[in-house]
Amino acid sequence: MELVARQPDPAQQGAVRPDARLHPSRLARLAPGVARPAYDRAALRTGIVHLGLGAFARGHLAAVNEAALHAGGELAWGLCGVSLRQADTRDALTPQDGLYTLALRSADAQGQPRQQLAVIGCLLETLVAPEDPQAVLARIAAADTRIVSLTVTEKGYCHDPASGALNLHHPDIVHDLGQPAAPRSAVGFLAWGLQRRRAAGLGPLTLLSLDNLPANGRLLRRLVLAFAAQVDAGLADWIGQACTFPCSMVDRIVPRTTDEDRGAVAQALGLADAWPVLAEPYLEWVVEDEFAAGRPDWSVGGARFAADAAPFETLKLRMVNGAHSALAYLSVMAGWATVDQAVAQPTLRRYLAGLMRAEIAPTLPALPGLDLAHYQERLLQRYANPALKHQTGQIAMDGSQKMPQRLLATVRDRLAADQPITGLALAVAGWLHFLRGVDQAGRRYPIDDPLAGVLAARLDRAEQAARETGPGPAAASAWTARMTGLAAVFGDLGEDARFVRAVAQAAQSLRTLGVAGALEATLAAMPGTQA
Repeated sequence: MELVARQPDPAQQGAVRPDARLHPSRLARLAPGVARPAYDRAALRTGIVHLGLGAFARGHLAAVNEAALHAGGELAWGLCGVSLRQADTRDALTPQDGLYTLALRSADAQGQPRQQLAVIGCLLETLVAPEDPQAVLARIAAADTRIVSLTVTEKGYCHDPASGALNLHHPDIVHDLGQPAAPRSAVGFLAWGLQRRRAAGLGPLTLLSLDNLPANGRLLRRLVLAFAAQVDAGLADWIGQACTFPCSMVDRIVPRTTDEDRGAVAQALGLADAWPVLAEPYLEWVVEDEFAAGRPDWSVGGARFAADAAPFETLKLRMVNGAHSALAYLSVMAGWATVDQAVAQPTLRRYLAGLMRAEIAPTLPALPGLDLAHYQERLLQRYANPALKHQTGQIAMDGSQKMPQRLLATVRDRLAADQPITGLALAVAGWLHFLRGVDQAGRRYPIDDPLAGVLAARLDRAEQAARETGPGPAAASAWTARMTGLAAVFGDLGEDARFVRAVAQAAQSLRTLGVAGALEATLAAMPGTQA
């Protein structure tokens, strides 16, 4: 569950004495029990370029890569991290020579927080794409580079969420097609960087998506080839034949780092770290073993190589991410600020358990050896982790990009099987209701979404339709029909009367009963969820 870290407080950074800051020359000063690089960092070469250097990548990719290096792995797998938008990560980590702390946080049996600290050393270089796009292209085209990975969030793929096609009208794609030396998008950097490799006679790369998208490797392949075909058919053919795009699934909760977290890490570390990363101890990373130019042995760090990641991917997108989004939208409106606070509400916890068991689980592919009931209960326990303080408002970001794969794909399967979608409809209605930008207490919050303008205009038309229809269920139906008619998100689902009717009923409950009342009404209508 990827989330963008909060920018460090410059005033706080400036107050740190230079001789008290995390740095390779001060590793001996670390507190006992803090893990640190044990390999020859000076001999490490950059073999992986990672686009989208946020907390999520540093909390799983770099951590697993670090374990492989400690296990005696080849010193050809150092990381170059690329920030595609801002310089904050580079500015925080460069004075530390790329070192940062990973704090794995959990709670003991009494609910008291505990953490395990490790200093990660495999991040050798941090580039800021807008400042020096040529350096990013050169790194992709470098002879030592063998893998380019991505965590750029769903919106970073510049595609249509409903169809999965490259949006050739997206401003960044339009720009990138005309600016081969200064692209902006991840897709543009990949295509133009691969063009340079091909022109230099260098070998192919593995392009590895780590984002929460269905068939993420195949999606990335389709987008890169679509872009390349606009440039040069020969380039598209070379990429399609030589490069590999393995699918993957990553599951680890990585919340936003706060100034309070920095202070707590510094106290435990014995040195100040401008941008530590927090994460839960749990990690599940499944990646298809299709690498064009070799790979590290990430299995020693907990990764699982598989012939097909699709079953694990569907499990995670629908069960983990789907339940997370359902929780987030309802919680923001109810005023429950953190995930642990939300899941402590008995009604919401029963709703999530019922949603997973009754409506999501029947749509999942077979996963031999998986105890699904145990998986669901463990997921609720992970949500309840009080040490993470995971903000529900963070999870609620970019809903237009997340809904198709997290909830709507499950809805489609349920409707195709002529099965009820009562719980799923409440989750969808929760997002639509959330888009009003005000919670039950009248507190306003921003709508952070790449389609924010489109959604606001759609909401205005929906409200107008509801007013013209009159009060009651008819108004909810008119409102819902306008909202679900947005094809970029809902595709043809807005034309399915069963879907619109179920979402309208849930939306009416939210408006008239509030979140708590809507949850009770939904539970009463879902089999096996009554208290």
